[in-house]
Amino acid sequence: MARSRGKHRQPNIPQGGYLREEMVNPWGTEEAPSFPPAQTREATREAYSNHLMERVISRGNLLSALRRVEKNKGAAGVDGMEIKSLRPYLLDHWPEIRHQLLNGTYQPQPVRRVEIPKPDGGVRLLGIPTVLDRLLQQALLQVLTPIFDPIFSPQSYGFRPGRKAQDAVRQAQSYIREGYRVVVDMDLEKFFDRVNHDILMAKVAKKVKDKRVLR
Repeated sequence: MARSRGKHRQPNIPQGGYLREEMVNPWGTEEAPSFPPAQTREATREAYSNHLMERVISRGNLLSALRRVEKNKGAAGVDGMEIKSLRPYLLDHWPEIRHQLLNGTYQPQPVRRVEIPKPDGGVRLLGIPTVLDRLLQQALLQVLTPIFDPIFSPQSYGFRPGRKAQDAVRQAQSYIREGYRVVVDMDLEKFFDRVNHDILMAKVAKKVKDKRVLR
């Protein structure tokens, strides 16, 4: 898709413009699924899992993701679009993007690869998605986190809501007070470059039934 390079518009999203449909109906123009009064929790979970994309692109979720991406700032991706251009671009192109997401035809752009020197020598490869793809990734994260975070290990503190490095330090201190004296530090080198994506996606698919999200 061609990127707009015109004069930036007012950054606030007008009530009558961007994502207006989702402001009224978070499921978008698609009718929300309904169940008989005696619906079970399992049926509700199944419906949620099968309609995740509608929740991903709901107005509230996208606005929250947009604010997070703008706050994080960051460099442009392969298309050269900067954070400040994202809102004007969405004003012009959101209907097309939304249509592609709902139909499962949206294609993320390639990731820009950069090399970051390590203090001890060598380089760390860093991938920089486009700002649009970062917005959609954040929107997906906000919907998927409540599904997957509860099944993560209680001993895991990295990149999880409500947890931070200080919590890990306090837990380590409690182990020391209990008499433990040995620490084993392990890291899976280049995990995301080497992980078997077929196995990974098969595990994700056990929780996520919406094929548009899996694509």
